[in-house]
Amino acid sequence: MADLVLFHHALGLTSGITGFADMLRRAGHTVHTPDLFEGHTFDTLEQGMGYVEQIGFREVIERGVRSVEDLPVELVYAGFSVGVLPAQKLAQTRPGARGALLYYACVPVSEFGPAWPHGVPVQVHGMDADPFFAGEGDIDAARALVASADQAELFLYPGDQHYFADDTLTSYVPEAAALLVDRTLTFLQR
Repeated sequence: MADLVLFHHALGLTSGITGFADMLRRAGHTVHTPDLFEGHTFDTLEQGMGYVEQIGFREVIERGVRSVEDLPVELVYAGFSVGVLPAQKLAQTRPGARGALLYYACVPVSEFGPAWPHGVPVQVHGMDADPFFAGEGDIDAARALVASADQAELFLYPGDQHYFADDTLTSYVPEAAALLVDRTLTFLQR
C-alpha cells in the first residue's frame, strides 16, 4: 500500500479533504493531510484565494515542503487545486518520490526543474471546461507534462466544475468523482 501526502485546496483542510483522505485510508493507504493554512478554512474559492494571495503562493509551497521534513522520502504527493503546487514541487525535487496525483491543476514542469523526473508516475485530473483548469492554462501544462514524461496520464472529465470530486460542495459531480477515485486507487495499487 502507498504512503502519501494529500495537500488541500484553497478552502483549507475541510471535511471534504479529510473525507477523501479517509476513503484512501479505508483502501489501506497511509495518508498525511498537512494543514497549509494553519487552521483557516473558507466558504468560497474567492475567500480562500484571497488568503493564498495574502500569504503568498511561495509560502504555500514552502509550508508544504516543511510539512514533509519528518516523513519518509518514499511518498506519493497529491494535491487538490492550490495544493498541487507543493505536491508537484515535491514530486519533481524531493528524491524518493513514488508518484504524483494532481487534481484540478498543473503548472509547467519548468516551475520546479528542467524536466519531470524519470520513473516518477503522475496523473493529472481536471474538467475540460473548468474555467480555472482549462481556462488558465493548466490543461496546457498537463498536456506538456504528459508529452514529456515517461509515465504520465491526463484524465479530462466533461464539465465546468473546479472542485468536482469534493462531495461536501455543490460543485460535486458524482460520475466524474467516482472515475477520479477509481483511477486514483488503481494508480496507488501499482
